[in-house]
Amino acid sequence: MGSLNMEKRWVWPLIMSSFMCIFLLATFFNMGLISSLHSINAIFSRIPSRLQANQSAGEFAEAKLLQFPPPPTVQNPRFAYLVSGSKGDLEKLWRTLQALYHPMNQYVVHLDLESPVEERLELATRVEKDPMFSKVGNVHMTTKANMVTYTGPTMVANTLHACAILLKTCKDWDWFINLSASDYPLVTQDDLMSIFSGLDRDLNFIEHTGNLGWKEDKRAKPLMVDPGLYSTTKSNIFWVSPRRALPTAFKLFTGSAWMVLSRPFVEYLIWGWDNLPRTLLMYYSNFVSSPEGYFHTVICNAPEFAKTAVNHDLHYISWDNPPRQHPHTLTLNDTDKMIASGAAFARKFKWDDPVLDRIDKELLRRKKGGFTPGSWCTGKPKCSEIKNAKELRPGPGAERLGELVNRVVSAAKAGQNQCI
Repeated sequence: MGSLNMEKRWVWPLIMSSFMCIFLLATFFNMGLISSLHSINAIFSRIPSRLQANQSAGEFAEAKLLQFPPPPTVQNPRFAYLVSGSKGDLEKLWRTLQALYHPMNQYVVHLDLESPVEERLELATRVEKDPMFSKVGNVHMTTKANMVTYTGPTMVANTLHACAILLKTCKDWDWFINLSASDYPLVTQDDLMSIFSGLDRDLNFIEHTGNLGWKEDKRAKPLMVDPGLYSTTKSNIFWVSPRRALPTAFKLFTGSAWMVLSRPFVEYLIWGWDNLPRTLLMYYSNFVSSPEGYFHTVICNAPEFAKTAVNHDLHYISWDNPPRQHPHTLTLNDTDKMIASGAAFARKFKWDDPVLDRIDKELLRRKKGGFTPGSWCTGKPKCSEIKNAKELRPGPGAERLGELVNRVVSAAKAGQNQCI
């Protein structure tokens, strides 16, 4: 009985020990199995994922198309203008602004520091009180006037200032155009927009050449100082010694000071993410007539923009041969040549010259003191209300301009006369 009782005492501990062993073995096996399953699943998950991707591409082609929606409808191009003037240019500037106006564009107007305070205040008052300008809000005046020396770098600084204003305040524009109060349009804005609507919006119309000719000795090598950089009174540039050699880090280009620049290139000029625009700005601070070289040298030394340069400024300008500092002043005798050129703009004109009245009447259909009519123009008096600013009504000027633009753009795309 004693041994029987002893065996009974060990039965229950034995059963419990066996149960615990079985439990531990089962737990260990399950954990290993789970770990193994995770490893196996990780291996196999790589294969089905590729198969599933291929199957999805084959079975649901429409889903792939939805990832690439069709591009939005391209809007009509918009232009951002700088119209600048100096002492005595108020009426000229105002007439040019009215002839250029379109509600879809943007405008910066500037009378430099040489202009009397009364002229600048009068311009500001006109912009503020004009019913159309105040309604649309697309005409901006540079209230803090800059000192601008015609042949000095301050003209470049003033142009870049306007570009910065336009980039900061206005998002919806495609090309920047700089004009002076002595410029005047030869086509309507509807003409201009209709022709540019078919162009790549990275193109830059900038007349240029790498053959400096006489400018190498007379402009590139002399060192000059523009008093407009440090003085509030206008005076002529002056030369200092010694002369300098031509640069070796970049090639110099020269051309027209009047341009139609794409927004991407204008952003590059202002932001200068690879420092070339700033480096060249410092170089051209001692260069005679720097507006005729700075922009050209930047674009032709920047590989991503050189291919966008179209070698024409879309202006009609009559020069002597060899050219002098200023072009001929245009008169009625030049009308036929201006029209035949197909250019969008011409310069330079005297204030209220009869040739401007002829341009208004025959080319722009503009009444004196009013805006150039377009599809947007309605109301009484005419062009006092906006009908539909997004529609265009091009006229004969579009055909003339189109022939010129097609010719010069085709040459640029063929690599002809481009940054050489």
